[in-house]
Amino acid sequence: MTSFRRSSKAKIYNRIKLTTGVSSSVFVFILLLALVLSGWSREMDRFAHAVSSNSFAALLVFVLAIGLLQACVTLPLAFFAGYTVEHRYHLSNQTVGGWFLEQVKGYAVGLPLVLGLLALVYFSLRSLGQWWWLPVATILTLLSVVLARIAPVVILPLFYKFVPLQEGTLKERILSLCTTAGIRINGIFTFNLSKNTRKANAGFAGIGRTRRIILADTLVDDFTEEEIETVFAHEMGHYVHRHILQGILTGAASTFISLFLAAQLYQWSVAELGFSSVTQLAALPLLALWLSLLGLVFSPLGNILSRHRERQADTYAVRTTAKRDAFVAALRRLESMNLADPEPHPLVELLFYTHPPMAKRIRFLESL
Repeated sequence: MTSFRRSSKAKIYNRIKLTTGVSSSVFVFILLLALVLSGWSREMDRFAHAVSSNSFAALLVFVLAIGLLQACVTLPLAFFAGYTVEHRYHLSNQTVGGWFLEQVKGYAVGLPLVLGLLALVYFSLRSLGQWWWLPVATILTLLSVVLARIAPVVILPLFYKFVPLQEGTLKERILSLCTTAGIRINGIFTFNLSKNTRKANAGFAGIGRTRRIILADTLVDDFTEEEIETVFAHEMGHYVHRHILQGILTGAASTFISLFLAAQLYQWSVAELGFSSVTQLAALPLLALWLSLLGLVFSPLGNILSRHRERQADTYAVRTTAKRDAFVAALRRLESMNLADPEPHPLVELLFYTHPPMAKRIRFLESL
C-alpha cells in the first residue's frame, strides 16, 4: 500500500512538473506568434531604432524588450515549478531568496552567451545572406565543446561548492574501477547539492584535462558504498562507450540540420508575411518560432539515442561491478528520493525522457 501511495504521489508530482514546463513553452510560442501576427513586433522594431540608430544597439533593445515580456510569462511558472511544487513535495531545501539568487546566477551566466549568439546570428544574416546558418552552426558546435571543458572549473563552482572526496574505502573503490577501465581522471569531488534539494545525482564532468568525477553530498550521505560504486560505474560506462564524443557529434549534426532547415523556413515566411528582409528586427521572432518547432521534431530522436546510451551504461555498471542487486537498490533509492515516475505514459517517455523510466531500467537489469 505504501509503495502504491508513493507511486501515485510521484505520478502527480511529475504530471504537475510536466504540465508546467509544457505550458511555459506553449505560452512563449504564443507570445512570439502574437508579436508577429499582431504587428507588435513592428512597433517594437520602430521603438528600438528610435532608441538607437546603430543596428546592433537596436537589436539589443529589441531582444531585451522581448526578453522582459517572456520573463513576465515564464518566471511565475518557473517559481511555481521550481519552488512551490518542490516544497509541497518536500524535495527542496531552498528559501525564496535562495531560489531567486540561483535564477540571478543563471541569468548572469546565460544572458551574455545568448546576446553574443544573437549578435552573431544578426551579423551573419547581414553579411552572408542565405548562408548565415553555416558559421552560426559551426560556432555553436565549438562553443558546446568549450563549455563542456570549462564547466567544471568555471561555471559549476558558481552554483555549488566542490571539495575533494575524503580518503577512504569509497574513494579506493572508485579509483579501482577507473584503473580497471584504464580511465585517467583529475579528481573526485563532492558538491553541496543539498543546499538546493534532497534529490541525489552523480556523474563525470568536463573533457580533457578538466575531466573529473562529481558526487552529490546527498548521494554520499544516503547511499551505501556499494550502491555509490555501481552508480559511478554507470557514469563510467558513458565514458567507456564514448558517449560524450557521440553526444557532441550528434549534437553538431542536429545543430547544422536544424539551422539549415530554419534558414529555409525563415526565408519563406518572411516573404509570405510581408517583412522587408530577413534582417528586419520585427521578423526575428519568426526565426525563434521555427527553431522551437524544429527542436520539438528533433527532440524525440535525441531522447531515443540518449535512452539507448543509458541502457549501455547500465549494462556496463552491472558487468563491471558484478553487483546487480546493489545497483537495483540504488536505482530504487534514487526513484524514491527524486520522486521519479517509474512508468510514465509511452508518449511522455518518447517526447521528454532522456533516461528509460525506472521500472524499465530495473526490469532490464534483472534480465541480464
